[in-house]
Amino acid sequence: MVNTKSRGSSIDEAEVERFGRLAARWWDPRGPMAPLHKLNPVRIGYIRDQVAAHFGRDPSKLDCLAGLRILDIGCGAGILSEPLTRLGAGMVGVDPAEENIAVARAHAEDEALEIDYRAETAEVLAEAGERFDVVLAMEVVEHVVDVPEFVATCAGMVKPGGLMIAATLNRTLKSFALAIVGAEYVLRWVPRGTHQWDKFVTPAEFERAIEGAGLDVIAERGVIFNPLADRWQLSSDMDVNYMLVGTKRVSSGADA
Repeated sequence: MVNTKSRGSSIDEAEVERFGRLAARWWDPRGPMAPLHKLNPVRIGYIRDQVAAHFGRDPSKLDCLAGLRILDIGCGAGILSEPLTRLGAGMVGVDPAEENIAVARAHAEDEALEIDYRAETAEVLAEAGERFDVVLAMEVVEHVVDVPEFVATCAGMVKPGGLMIAATLNRTLKSFALAIVGAEYVLRWVPRGTHQWDKFVTPAEFERAIEGAGLDVIAERGVIFNPLADRWQLSSDMDVNYMLVGTKRVSSGADA
């Protein structure tokens, strides 16, 4: 796959086109996005718990994210934005694929959910001066052209004292065996070509990008698949899938 960088953006146009072609099947739990549907419960729980702890909320409350403005970058058709909206968050979902946003809007309307979906890039929002309590980049980093540039864009939209939460894939032999060979060629969980191993990001690389963008890494966690329970779960093993949490440094005179 050729990396085609859009002007003023860290997105890979080839990746956008490929995911856009899958738009109609984003909400099919047995379709090409089935792995994300299985992963969603652990993602939602981790985000809820990290955000609640940081902002002094009770994670057991159904509206524990109320009053918080959250950005979901690369939202696809909204399978993460919708449950976070149900927890009270004011969600903004952006995706450069117009096909995905059309499906996301239609599904949210069917569910009577108010979500601000936009067919835009993170860079467009950043240039417009948009700011959020929480910025999410879940399963996106491994699909961008320039990781430090993308992270800097995300970090710039986090309010002082706010959070950036990201999930991606580690670049190890284990991840090549499981996420590429296993998931794409043996088990066929995802379409072949979904991932490029050389675009996976190690935790050390990711942490450098986050800290270089003015955030402090405050939490990290691995995610593994438990075949006996047929579900994903949190783990200390970060060899394949992992999540990082960074908080925006608060400087004197910083805007809220």
